[in-house]
Amino acid sequence: MNAPRVVSLGCRLNISESERIRAMLAGEDNLVVVNSCAVTSEAVRQTRQAIRRARRDNPTARLLVTGCAAEIEREQISAMPEVDGLIANEAKLDPRAWNVPPQAPPVAKQRTRAFVAVQNGCDHACTFCVIPQGRGKSRSLSVEEVLSEVARHVDEGASEVVLTGVDVTSWGHDLPGEPSLGSMVRAVLNAFPELARLRMSSLDGIEIDEELFELFAAERRMMPHLHLSLQHGHDLILKRMKRRHLRADAVDLVARLKECRPELAVGADLIAGFPTETEDHHQANLSIIRELGIVHGHIFPYSPRPGTPAARMPQLDRTTIKDRASQLRAAVADTRAEWLASLVDKPLSILAERDGTGYAENFARVDLPVGTEPGQILTITPTKFEDDLLA
Repeated sequence: MNAPRVVSLGCRLNISESERIRAMLAGEDNLVVVNSCAVTSEAVRQTRQAIRRARRDNPTARLLVTGCAAEIEREQISAMPEVDGLIANEAKLDPRAWNVPPQAPPVAKQRTRAFVAVQNGCDHACTFCVIPQGRGKSRSLSVEEVLSEVARHVDEGASEVVLTGVDVTSWGHDLPGEPSLGSMVRAVLNAFPELARLRMSSLDGIEIDEELFELFAAERRMMPHLHLSLQHGHDLILKRMKRRHLRADAVDLVARLKECRPELAVGADLIAGFPTETEDHHQANLSIIRELGIVHGHIFPYSPRPGTPAARMPQLDRTTIKDRASQLRAAVADTRAEWLASLVDKPLSILAERDGTGYAENFARVDLPVGTEPGQILTITPTKFEDDLLA
């Protein structure tokens, strides 16, 4: 059966939601959906670019836009001549919003890993962020709903499930009894002993509960890959961002986890050129990359978002911001190259993707033998790395 084309931008939560939209709209073959992102001004620019490209490639299709940009930049996006309509972000998983039957035949999954959105929205007020405007208050799936979602993917043959959300570590705060995220993760692992790999998306380190820490430290099916919503390496900038952690909190967390599980790979989001950032602040941002051993770095040049407190703070010039972002990316590249070199000649357990590569448990990307079946888990001992790819 035909399926609509769904263009997904931004976070892993959008990827998860895009897969559900694609399945929900099965049979709508003359439809293009852009699931947009608005986390930065650059993300909005890329959304506009994706809309224009989608229209060029599909001149006769109905083109609908949903996601955060469709919520936060509603007037601007709806005014684009390429756009036929907007679907509210909070309604995009409701068949009624798309005028389709409640039950639609499933379509083939687009990825070998399954993304399960266990939480949506955010109750925090980071001074640089517009996502609460686009996603609303924090809302959690119940444990039963999470298990049902995971069961569906496991039944479809998924070997790895990624638990994702806008602010995953706030999961459970709105549920009766305020269960911990660790208790839900343990429930997933206990309910599906056949699930080979469970991975967490970006986490707020200060909210990692003790049970989740223990699972990261000792549970072999819990992937040794911790991605932190870190944002900066200097305490004053963290305070001005209205983050809830200090530099020392992140350093202590990673040190304790690596003591238990030395193979742990660390990722982090970092913002370059936040308002009022001095050269000393920037150097602290650079140095935390080496101190934590950040090998999966997402670097965001700061861009002011209308309506946020940070947009009213003294701004840095764009040249300085771009230069500092470039330095952060170079520092991550150096740390990552050393890490990849350390993995050469070591056997790695790889989940094969559809593009001829696969991901190790630590999320290193590995080139695979021709003909490797997607979804298969196999052991590869790389002999070199080139262009960020082990082989």
